[in-house]
Amino acid sequence: MGQQSPDFDSIKQMNLLGGEYWSARDLMPLLGYGTKWQNFIEVIMKAMIACQESGLDLQEHFYETEKTVQQGRATRGITDFFLSKRACHLIAMNGDSRKQQIAAAQNYFAFATEAFEMLQLREQQEQRLALRMKVADENTHLSSTAMQSGVRSESMGLFHDGGYEGMYSMTSSELALFWNLPPGTEILNVMGVEGLAANLFRITQTDAKLRRDQIADEDQAILTHHDVGLEVRQAMERIHQKKPEDLPRATDLRKLLEEKRRKSRKQLQEQQKADEGGQDTLF
Repeated sequence: MGQQSPDFDSIKQMNLLGGEYWSARDLMPLLGYGTKWQNFIEVIMKAMIACQESGLDLQEHFYETEKTVQQGRATRGITDFFLSKRACHLIAMNGDSRKQQIAAAQNYFAFATEAFEMLQLREQQEQRLALRMKVADENTHLSSTAMQSGVRSESMGLFHDGGYEGMYSMTSSELALFWNLPPGTEILNVMGVEGLAANLFRITQTDAKLRRDQIADEDQAILTHHDVGLEVRQAMERIHQKKPEDLPRATDLRKLLEEKRRKSRKQLQEQQKADEGGQDTLF
């Protein structure tokens, strides 16, 4: 009979935020290292180097701690590590490949890590989509406020580019060229969460300032948008030491936005039909 596959789920622990982690001391025997901590710590150190070389936050994946163990009537503290899924996978990849347990761990933690990363990507995409739709709504509101502040409809493009020039030192079309986007791609659709959040702040703060300062001149409104964009740019450079145009970009949200809007329109139509069908008629 073949050796039973290690049960990595049985030693899995949960932190206060619901995150999964494993104790290195608990993991060690399941990987075929028995109680040989000196041998296992060498594997952990190799995995930590691989973690750093991958650009990951070492503290986030390998958290060094101490646990108390009983030895006869005495107790003593020993070193342990709290390990993320990624850390466990890196340990398995750097372990003794001749051990059957190592192969089982490679399969288990590779699948667990991939599933977790897929979940993170879905959550990030949903967050991006929600932010993108919020930016679209607030941009519509800003356009209305701009018109009340003296911006003519034919100058609305100049008004919006004023904000982009302040924030990116480029117009929207120049930024698209800088990012080497395919023709017709909307720059907001390829921004990551951080970029969208920064633009949402620019838009809402410009809207508030136009109304608060009671601006009623087209040139002054465009200048205001530019100045707010510049303030956002300078704040981002101070905080991140990075220019807004250098923030990482993501996949184009256009198809997801179109699908979301179609569903919203359909739901609205169905609701209207339901409301009309529920009304009493006089004749």
